[in-house]
This record gives sequence, C-alpha cells and structure tokens, in this order.
Amino acid sequence: MAIQTEQVDAMPVVSDPKNFDKNSGNLLERLVFNNRHWLIGICALITILLAFQLSKLVVNASFEKMIPQNHPYIKNYFENKKDLPAAGNNIRVVVENTEGDIFNTNFLETTRQINEELYLTPGVDRPWVKSIWMAGVRWTEVTEEGFRGGAVMPDSYDTPESLQKFNSNIRRAGIVGSLVGNNYKSIMIVLPLMDTNNETGKRLDYGAFSRDLEKIRTKYESASQGKIKIHIIGFAKLAGDLIDGLYLMMIYFAVAAVIAAVIIYTFTRCVRSTLLVIFCSLVAVVWQLGIIATLGYELDPYSVLVPFLIFAIGVSHGAQKMNGIMQDIGRGTHKTVAARYTFRRLFLAGATALMADAVGFGVLMLIDIPVIRDLALTASFGVAILIFTNLLLLPVFLSYTGVSPSAARRALNEDVVESRGRGLGSLWNFLDRFTERTWAIRVIVVSAILAVIGLVVSSQLKIGDLDAGAPELRPDSRYNRDNSFITNNYKLSSDQFVVIVKTPENGAGTYETLYEIDRLSNILRDVPGVQGTTALSDNIMQTVAGLAEGNPKWLAIPNNAMMLGGAVQWNLTDNPDVVDKACSIVPVVVYLTDHKAETLDRVVKVVEQFAAQHNVKERQFLMAAGSSGIDAVTNIVVKRANRTMLLYVYAAVTLLCFITFRNWRAVLVAVIPLMITSILCEALMVALGIGVKVATLPVIALGVGIGVDYALYLLSVQLDYQRAGLTLTAAYKRAVLFTGKVVALVGITLAAGVVTWAWSPIKFQADMGILLTFMFLWNMFGALIMIPALSHFLLNKPVADSETVNMSEVSFATEEEESSVEVQKECSNNY
Repeated sequence: MAIQTEQVDAMPVVSDPKNFDKNSGNLLERLVFNNRHWLIGICALITILLAFQLSKLVVNASFEKMIPQNHPYIKNYFENKKDLPAAGNNIRVVVENTEGDIFNTNFLETTRQINEELYLTPGVDRPWVKSIWMAGVRWTEVTEEGFRGGAVMPDSYDTPESLQKFNSNIRRAGIVGSLVGNNYKSIMIVLPLMDTNNETGKRLDYGAFSRDLEKIRTKYESASQGKIKIHIIGFAKLAGDLIDGLYLMMIYFAVAAVIAAVIIYTFTRCVRSTLLVIFCSLVAVVWQLGIIATLGYELDPYSVLVPFLIFAIGVSHGAQKMNGIMQDIGRGTHKTVAARYTFRRLFLAGATALMADAVGFGVLMLIDIPVIRDLALTASFGVAILIFTNLLLLPVFLSYTGVSPSAARRALNEDVVESRGRGLGSLWNFLDRFTERTWAIRVIVVSAILAVIGLVVSSQLKIGDLDAGAPELRPDSRYNRDNSFITNNYKLSSDQFVVIVKTPENGAGTYETLYEIDRLSNILRDVPGVQGTTALSDNIMQTVAGLAEGNPKWLAIPNNAMMLGGAVQWNLTDNPDVVDKACSIVPVVVYLTDHKAETLDRVVKVVEQFAAQHNVKERQFLMAAGSSGIDAVTNIVVKRANRTMLLYVYAAVTLLCFITFRNWRAVLVAVIPLMITSILCEALMVALGIGVKVATLPVIALGVGIGVDYALYLLSVQLDYQRAGLTLTAAYKRAVLFTGKVVALVGITLAAGVVTWAWSPIKFQADMGILLTFMFLWNMFGALIMIPALSHFLLNKPVADSETVNMSEVSFATEEEESSVEVQKECSNNY
C-alpha cells in the first residue's frame, strides 16, 4: 500500500494513441481503459437507477436515534417507557392572551378549539393529554364532610359566575405554574407522543407532525388578529424545525458546488474539465443518496451534512487527476494516453487517501449513538463510491474530452515561471526555508507555544449543552423564543430529570417505598440547579392531610396500611401520571433550572449514591427518563467516547501512515501537525462556547481522517526524492513546487465545501461548518509549514531504500524536456 514510485523514469510522450501499447499497465488499468464504453454505460445505468431511488428518500428525525440505546440507564427507560408517558417524548403548547388574562369567554372558547385539534392530531397519546379542558385534571378540597372535588373546567364559562368558579377551581387544583401561567395570562396543553402515527401505523413523521402544529398555530393566531399567541416546545417540534432547516441546506449545497467550480476553474482555466470534476462529484452524491434510500435509511439533521463532505472530497481528488492529465497533454501526449498515465500514477495514492478518509468516518461507528453511526455508515458509502466515480470514471471521461490545449500550455508555462521563483514560486521558495535549522526551530517553538496555549484553553472544554433552550437552533429562533416565554411564565421547568422507582406489583404503595421516595425527593431538592421535585409521596401526604380535615400535622406518610391504601387508590384514580395501574412504577420528577452538564452531573451523582445505598430486591431506584435524564446519559456516553474516539482515530491514522511511509520518523512528521490542529480545534470550541455533544463529537475525527491527505501527498513525494539521493532541502523544494498547488487546492476546496454550513439556521450545523473549515485549512498550513520543519530534525538524511533510483539515470522522451523543471515534473507526476 506504500505510496511510492517503483521507477522515477518519465513516461514517453505519445501523441498518437496507435503507438501506445494498450496492454501495458496493471490489470485494473487495462480492465478500465480497454473497456471504457462499457464502464461509462454501466455507471450511467447505475446513476439512472439510483436517481429514481431518490424519490424514496425520507427526511426525518428520531427521538430514539439521538440517544445511546445500549446504555443501562437508557435501557431502564425503554423497559418502563409504557408506564411513563409523561416522562419521555412530549409536546407543550402554551396559548397566551396578549390583551388580558385567561378569564375571558372568547379566549377560553378559542383554547377549547385548539385543545380539540391538538388532541386529534395523529401521533398524540390521547389518554395522557393534560390541560384544563381534560376531565382528568381535577381540583380537590377538604371539608368537614371529607374530600370534595371535580373537573377544573366547569360545565359553562360564559357568565361572570362560571368564570369565578373556574378561577377558584384553578387555585384549588394547584395548577398555577404548571397548566396555568403564573400571571394567569396563558394556559398549557401537554401532549405525550407515541412512536407511531395512530392513523397510519407507521413511525411518527416529526416533519409532518411539526407542520400540523404550525397549521394550528397559524390558523388561530391569524384569526385572532394578534390577540393570542401560541408557543410550542418539545422534541417533536424541535425535530420539525431541524427538518425544515434541512431543505434550506440544499440551497447551501448548490452554493458550495458553485464555489468549488470557481476554485477549480481558477486553478485550471479549463471549462470542460472543471465541469467534469463537478459532474463526477455530483454523481457520487447521487449514488450515495440513492443507496441510502434503497437500504431504507433516512436523512436526518446530522447525516444530511455527509453529501457536502463527499462532494468536497470528490472535487479535491478529481482536481488532482485533472492536473496530471493537463500536464501530460501540455507535453504533447494524446488525451487517452495522458488519462492512462495519470491513472497509473494517482490511483494508488488516491485510494490510500480515501482509506484515510474512511478511517475518520469508520471510527464513529464505535460511538453508541444511532444517529452518529448512521452518519458514519452513509459517509462510508460515499467514500467507497468516490473510488468509482472520481478515481475510475473521471479519468475515463477525460480520456475522451481531454483538457483545453491553451489551459495545458498555460499550466506548463506557470510551472516554468514558478521554478524560477516568480509568481507562486516565490511562495514555494519561502516554504523551502522551513527546512533550514533557524526557520525550523522557529516553527517548532511557535507550534509548541500554540499547543501549550491550546491545551490550557481546551482544558476548559465542557461536555453537553452550554446554552439555555435548544442549542441546536439559533438563540433568536422561534423555538427558543417560545422556550424562553414558557420558562419565564411557568414554575415547572421543561428540563425534567426522572428517576424511575420500580417495585413488584402494588409495592409502590407501601410505607417503606413511599418513605424512601420522599427521602430521595428531599435530598434532590437541596442539589444546586434543582427547582423542585414531584412524586407519589407528595400526593400521598396531601391526601392524608386532607382526610384529617387539612390538619398540617398529618402532612406526612403514615405507617398505616389502611390509610395508605385509601390514599394510593385515590391517586390511582385521579393522578394516573404519578403511578402506573399496577402500582409498581413511580416516576420521581426533578425540575432543573437548566440542562448544562454540571447540573446534570450533580443530579446523576446524587441518584447513583442514593441507589447504591437504598436499592433492595423489592425496590429499585433507576435512571433515567425525562428530557434532562436522557441528556445526562448522552453526556456520559459522549464524554467517554470523546477520548476513546481520538485514541482510535489516531491509532488508525498512525498505522496507515506507517504502512504508507515505512518509516517511524515520517509517521511522526505526518501526525504531529494533526495533533496540534486537534488541540487548537478544542481550544476554538471553548472560545466559541461550543460544548462536546452529539453534533460536535464527529468533527475532530473527520478533521484528522481527512486532514492526513495533505501529508500523504506531500510527504510521499518528498520521501521518494530523498530515496533518490536528494538532500532534504532539494527534495522538499521539488515536492512542494509541484504538489504545493495540489495541497492548497485540496485544503481550499474542502473548506469551501463546508464553510457554507456556517449560515445554516441549525446552530450545530453552523458549529460543525466553522470547526471543519478551521481544521481543513489549519491542516493544510500545518502540512506546508510543519512537515519541512519537523523533517529537518527527523528526516534530514537521505532515506535509504532498496529501490532507490539515481536521478542521473532518469531519461526522457525528448531533449527539450530534459530541463530540471521537467525532471521535477515527471517525478511528482507519479503521485
């Protein structure tokens, strides 16, 4: 797999393809180019078939795919999910009266209609809907005769008396701050969701569900002429907003394609070859998406970014093939022969570089989060496809079309000019200085300082979300503005951490269990970041006190089976969300001030410690449910996977470099710039306020896997010149003279493919775009500057090799091409 030239001799100029031996080259070359029309026909057929499959492509997001399903805490949630309808995936809809309070007949009638439409929306788990309009939301009070109660909403609400009764019922029900706003200007409707659409039986389509909610919002806000506002939060709405953002990303994809085309054309000044490079890269994207659709996979807010990467990688590799063909045609070689020469020189290097890209994607498969594994799988499809579209199909196309003769002549003229130190040659000459001791020391010192500063700053890197609301979206998004309104006007936070208390049937109503639940609730209330808790034990105490004429002395859990039995039965009837029907599952709901990693860590540690001390066979305190409970587990998995992922990706890249270079010093020269870039990327995350989470976890792995391409191309050429007996300075000068453009082109093209993400309405996509752009560009500069500097200390002597070819023995087709420029050109073309 080593990327090297077995010979450094120049390939003869063949202007007439009849004089070329079609049976020359390896088996793959002969198979491809001796059957060019068949290859194009087969690829065209595959493209058409997979293009038709695009109609089956589904854009969706899944609540369950974004959580680590194999973690023990998440398994607890799935095992008890059916008994925890309010502790998982739900939607909160708040209807606000902008011109008064809720005690208005017209406003209440409007909310009743909204409640009915929401109740009938496909995907809603209707028995568990909670609002003032649901019969299950009741008030109770203690009288001399015992308990008295009823539904919060009276039979009528069109008279002052009925509205006054409604007001009284709200207070007696204790729902201010939960289902009614603190200022009595809004009401909340809580909609637990099912995994499937109850009308079609298919998995719930969050995009369609979100659009249904928007239709309801638009309908009633427009009809009220601004008198009411509807605020909606919950995972399904968030997922719907993300899906809407995906369609906008398609526009950015088109912009990225135009930018890439401009960059390639600026480099080549050849329209036909530029269009072919873009076309073959787009074919790779079509194949990738078609295969995804055929296999039944979906595009989600994470995997939708993969086509951008595949396109950018394809363009960068295509540009290298085009550059090789352009140089051969410029020397007079026929386009068909030039295509074969370029294939001969670049296929192995390209395939090895794509393997390095695959390493960055493949490592992500180790992360126990389905959405990340899907991203890795779809990316792996794309990388494999690039071998066909950009390493095989593109050279075949160019063998028919060739490149513009004027562009080929221009490329050769530029090379001559640059070899004399003019134009870009002045830049290449400047880079040569980094092989000198003084400049190399400066680079090493500056790099070391940057690495130390980066390590210090990156030590502050946080795990999880760092912002309030939904960090996946912009702070000024409609969703986050809705979340801010609800947080400011309701006592109970939307950040809920749920501890699952599991007992045998009817075990939840025993004194011992209720006492332990109350003990845990009291401990959690003292944890910083906890607003409050609710559990069955609280309801039992209220019920027992009510049975004792409201005497506060009875506000406790009695060790009396008869009293407890009556209180538990009362809650089974009136409060089914605090205990399941079998009286064996009790959710302890912890309301948090935020879902930052520090807050979640504190709660997790307290619950883990309590469970270790109080779990017995008859009673288990299990984590975790609720949005924040699932966030906490996700943070645990992300924190563990972050370092493990880096270890694996660097181990894989190091192994690949060792196989390629067969020299441990060269491996260090290639890997050290990547490590510094990784450190600086983490420091940049701290500076930008970006935490390590599901969205940003893949970035560093991708940056390392793709970034090593620069070293593979530049260092391989340098080492081959050194094997041929040249000094480090001479070897690097010749290598950078003819690969510097390619390295810069790859870096700029890759960055152009992802920089458009920065304008995405989805914040985590913007974060990924900024970080990847930084890594691609910084890796490029690291390769051009640090490789010569590190080589001065590690590779300063000629590299011994059994296959060393004396440069003086190199022969060329014509005397005119025996200049030193042509010698360098021919040697570098082997890559």
